[in-house]
Amino acid sequence: MAASAVLMGIAVAGAFSGCAIDLLKPESYSFIKDAIAVPPGSAESPSTEGTPSSRPTPQTLLTSSAPAEPPPPSQPIPLPSPGPGAVNPSREARMVPASDAPGGFSLPSLLSKKEVPEPAPPAPVSEPETPDEEEVASTPPVDRVVASVDGDPITMREVQDFATEHGQPIDTNDFATSDTAKTAVKALIGEKLLEQEVKKYDDKVDEAQVDKYITQLRMDKHMSDEEFRAQLQASGMSYDDLRKRARMDLEKAMMIEQEVRAKINVPDSDVKAFYDAHQQDFTITKERLRLSQILVALPPNPTSAQVTAAQKKAETIRARAAKGDDFGDLARVYSDDESKSNGGELGWFAPADINDSILAAVKPLKPGEISAPVRTSHGIHIVKLEEHEVPGVVPLSEVKTEIRAQLIDQQSSAQLEKWVESDLVKQHYVETLY
Repeated sequence: MAASAVLMGIAVAGAFSGCAIDLLKPESYSFIKDAIAVPPGSAESPSTEGTPSSRPTPQTLLTSSAPAEPPPPSQPIPLPSPGPGAVNPSREARMVPASDAPGGFSLPSLLSKKEVPEPAPPAPVSEPETPDEEEVASTPPVDRVVASVDGDPITMREVQDFATEHGQPIDTNDFATSDTAKTAVKALIGEKLLEQEVKKYDDKVDEAQVDKYITQLRMDKHMSDEEFRAQLQASGMSYDDLRKRARMDLEKAMMIEQEVRAKINVPDSDVKAFYDAHQQDFTITKERLRLSQILVALPPNPTSAQVTAAQKKAETIRARAAKGDDFGDLARVYSDDESKSNGGELGWFAPADINDSILAAVKPLKPGEISAPVRTSHGIHIVKLEEHEVPGVVPLSEVKTEIRAQLIDQQSSAQLEKWVESDLVKQHYVETLY
């Protein structure tokens, strides 16, 4: 069960089950799309922009005050599925849920019942000689085939288990009179059609994309590679199995992007109308800064030679970052702070919680820029300003892309159903037998 939980914790199987589609929520979909966009061989670090870190705040950046947002306790794999949230979850104000996909099964009109000849009535049988025989004779045929897709059968047991898992148990074995059973059968037919379709994407995901996907999963848990692998092993899944699961997820995501999301058009007028109607959700009330750092540590009471060597090392690292080397990769290799395992990510801070020297160095920066080396009692810091939220209304230009993505999300469930009904059903042999 633990291994199964890990598999489903990172899967996009919600899209296949016809229920509220995790894949179509921006919180779970944004980094998948980012992974797909990475060219083969790219070493680009996964983006965490717009996502506040829950990592314990390193004391190297803090004054004596405690962080405003205490970290949650460490959670084992599987990763928790993000719930409905804002277009920009980094802001305190929350927007409307990202998906308006209806609960339950979302493919209610996938197929109409096909007329099939009624089976001949069974021959009369004699009374059972023992109670055991009578019990066997009255057992419902749970493994009876009730539908098929390209010859792949769907049994009554599968449908009953599927419906129960999604909170809609089937109380009857007569599928012909049960709307819940019919809906579950149609949802499972849709699932199998999508499973057939995703095979077309088997050769469209490369190893670099799988690496990026898994790295993002690990970073979301704020774990080092060793910690991640250890918890993965404890949960009962091998690293090779995880890679296979990740590849499958990326193939599904690519399919949904090309066949569903890419076919939805959201005009600028709709984006503007949404922005105007949710103005309060784009209003920032408190200043915050999201920071990353590389620390070249110094011992207590360092000698002048130690300070000189540390300053030289810091200048060299900063020069590489300024030339385009990935800041997260440099942090993992060179930083002496515990945040190195997370690519130097420190999270969000109120200005009052940041060391005065470091605050003075990062305040003038624009998001994405890197400070000059700053010396404190802990050593020499190279700090990157990831994001800076200033009180006021966020301009439409800064959230236009995010709003459009959310509006696409809201239409994706219906578009998915339309695609299955209008295209996939015609391309496969589908049969219902109840």
